[in-house]
Amino acid sequence: MADLDPLYAHIDEHAADYIEKLREVVAIPSVSSDATLRPKVHEMGLWLQAELERLGAETKLHYPGTHVMDGEELELPPIVLGTYGTDESKKTVLVYGHYDVQPASLSDGWTSDPFTLTELDNGRMVGRGSTDDKGPVLGWLWVVEAHQQLGIDLPVNLKFCFEGMEENGSEGLDDMIVAEADGYFANVDAVCISDNYWLGTSKPCITFGLRGVSAFALTVTGPGWDLHSGVYGGTLHEPMTDLIHLMGTLVKPNGEILIPGIMDNVADLTEEEEALYDVLDFDVSELEAAAGAQTLIHDDKKQTIMHRWRYPSLSLHGIEGAFSGQGVKTVIPAKVMGKFSIRTVPNQTPDEIAEKVKAHLEAEFEKLGSKNTMHVEALHGGKCWVGDLNHPNFKAGTRATEKVYGVTPDFTREGGSIPVTLTFQDALGKSVLLLPMGRADDGAHSINEKLDKSNYLNGIKLLATYLHELAAETDL
Repeated sequence: MADLDPLYAHIDEHAADYIEKLREVVAIPSVSSDATLRPKVHEMGLWLQAELERLGAETKLHYPGTHVMDGEELELPPIVLGTYGTDESKKTVLVYGHYDVQPASLSDGWTSDPFTLTELDNGRMVGRGSTDDKGPVLGWLWVVEAHQQLGIDLPVNLKFCFEGMEENGSEGLDDMIVAEADGYFANVDAVCISDNYWLGTSKPCITFGLRGVSAFALTVTGPGWDLHSGVYGGTLHEPMTDLIHLMGTLVKPNGEILIPGIMDNVADLTEEEEALYDVLDFDVSELEAAAGAQTLIHDDKKQTIMHRWRYPSLSLHGIEGAFSGQGVKTVIPAKVMGKFSIRTVPNQTPDEIAEKVKAHLEAEFEKLGSKNTMHVEALHGGKCWVGDLNHPNFKAGTRATEKVYGVTPDFTREGGSIPVTLTFQDALGKSVLLLPMGRADDGAHSINEKLDKSNYLNGIKLLATYLHELAAETDL
């Protein structure tokens, strides 16, 4: 394997260039869930295509079609595909990332303009998308560029797949992957995704599992229009009262899910898996600090982590159709919708979860004897994913982490969901590795999202080293 010290030195020397490029893309507000910003999402996709072509990659844009948002039909942003290298003697690695971001506004509580990358004295670079996922996406580009500038042969072929709808359901992506499994993706040997984070703030990790997510909308409908509570209060079944009761039957304050049979298919905890939790570099106080409150259910590190990763959870998200403004509005809403989701684990499936949720809510609604109507809709069902730590792809990631950081990484699962991980694994039949760049306190989806400069630079080194280590593997 090539001596990578010159590559590491080059990356450090070009830190200012990499940061300036990150500043450039953070300034593009590619918010996929905002119809008014959809042109900016397209702009970001075209920016990536231009950069890939500058580096010599062959690119194409796949447009998944259209969808309706806020009553307007919009073109879905392009899936940017790129091919760098076609040497049949080399392995081919597929790298995935997303270029869309979550909404952000100064009024949310940011300390600086969220779409202006702000460098702080402590090395933090604050800006929407800095860590989720523009920093890691750019990292792959700088790996290619650094090899070119140093005249070092890139040891693998690369396939790039960058999408612009990850934060809004990844519409069209799964269908494209399945359709191109024997086409564009046919010669892929392994997959790497950098769209997650360390468990803590001081030790890197390798991620081998993600929870799935099943999202639901529970709607209760009563009178034909909103009514005055002084006139109608006490005379009819109120939709809001029914909804609040029904949502209260889903989960206890201690996190226990109340839906019958929901835990039946949860995979048993093995001794091998349990041993992984004992050595994790994690302190519950870090999670409390990230949450901004000392309100954790479990005081024990192992129980906290297991309920975050390997057990399902149910969260209530909000109610639509009800008055939420300032002051008092004594109205009885005619129709209200409650939204909630369940994070799922092996061996649960979206179909099983949806069936049990609907059966439970229908039974509870019948008990009310209400004359309102109720409807349960499964909005989304993403499967969970677990990889094989003994696969050469994970071994390569582990060795790369040890070389860059000088420590054996923690082996972690995550409570969040990246549904495309399982799609790649199933459709392509290849190992998928999650190799994070950022830290646990980066604040993805939150205010003051940041990426530490050290993680950005070391992350570029990590991605580069991983490619060299994977190239050295004899059996994939």
